[in-house]
Amino acid sequence: MSDDEVKNPEKPGRRYFLETVTGVVAGAGVCGAAWPFISSMNPSTDVLAKSTAEVDLGDIAVGEAKTVEWQGKPVFILHRTPEQIAEVRKSVDTKDPTPDEQRVQKPEWLVVVGLCTHLGCVPSRKDKGWFCPCHGSVYDNSGRILSGPAPKNLILPEYEFLTENRILIGKKEG
Repeated sequence: MSDDEVKNPEKPGRRYFLETVTGVVAGAGVCGAAWPFISSMNPSTDVLAKSTAEVDLGDIAVGEAKTVEWQGKPVFILHRTPEQIAEVRKSVDTKDPTPDEQRVQKPEWLVVVGLCTHLGCVPSRKDKGWFCPCHGSVYDNSGRILSGPAPKNLILPEYEFLTENRILIGKKEG
């Protein structure tokens, strides 16, 4: 390398090339070293396994309810009778009015998170819906709040029908 190349920044030549290559290699090294740390922030397989719950609906008789666990919360699954469906479809006197048709994917199946929207208590099943014994909130067979201090309807989890008798509660990863 000549003295002219060292003194004249207009012609960086070999020095410029080496600085660029060194910067690129250093950047790749930092990314390679950081990747395991970034990857360790992804949820573990046991956490991902709890993010969904597959439920067999075949053992729930018409008019019966089943409680399953999803993400550490109870989920109520109600196999509604034609009478229950007709009753909630005509009922409009709720604190948080949402039509029943918007709360279910299939009229005979109601799937709701079983936590009172007031303070997170677990309501008890009653003939015409659910009753939260802690503060007296009453929900109908569509999970809509009828009376009591609860401000909202029971929460609807994301779910999909895999077959006629199987649902997947939660969102599939990927």
